[in-house]
Amino acid sequence: MMMMATLAKPVRVLCVDDHAMLLEGLRARFDREPDIELAGTLTTVDGLASEVERSGATVVLLDIDMPGEDVFDALDDLHRRHPETRAIMLTAHIRDTYIDSAIAAGAWGYLSKSDAPDTIVEGVRKVAAGELAFSPDVEERVNAARHGRAVKPGSKLTLLTPREQQILRMIGMGQGRQEIAHAIHRSPKTVDAHRASIMEKLAIHDRVELARYAIREGLVEV
Repeated sequence: MMMMATLAKPVRVLCVDDHAMLLEGLRARFDREPDIELAGTLTTVDGLASEVERSGATVVLLDIDMPGEDVFDALDDLHRRHPETRAIMLTAHIRDTYIDSAIAAGAWGYLSKSDAPDTIVEGVRKVAAGELAFSPDVEERVNAARHGRAVKPGSKLTLLTPREQQILRMIGMGQGRQEIAHAIHRSPKTVDAHRASIMEKLAIHDRVELARYAIREGLVEV
């Protein structure tokens, strides 16, 4: 039997997806849960942070493939303006690059649209209670990645943000700025800014040396 996180007051959830049937399905399911309230719905990520403020949502269920603003830019903006609000990606795209980008952007969960409704409901409860929530297959990928990329004690990697570690790993894999920008859904200029920050923090000022550092620190399998 699935264990449930118990919460002191109802969780207010904002659902963001461009498929009306999915939104209606989530609405119907949450209506059956006494500890979860639907704060509202959006069919675009434009104005996400403003809608969170208006609706008082504490958890956001968010698809990756959405019209309007870049989803990860919207997620960054959300966490900058409302750091107390926690986002869960609810998507059909189960790919390592998307998972890495979502986690680096501050998502608390990553669920598949093919998950059972109970899994999605429990994921909302877990995230509202301060826990991470992943689909079973996503959790396997995340755990494998964490095991393979564990930061060594005393490593300068601790100076880097999750996004910077992600980009450093891609540099170590030999990916160029355009490839990295495409993979993390950012502009090449943003990648350049992150790379400059990485170089400053690590006191390394050569791309080849950055790649070698990533390999030495275990960010890249060889």
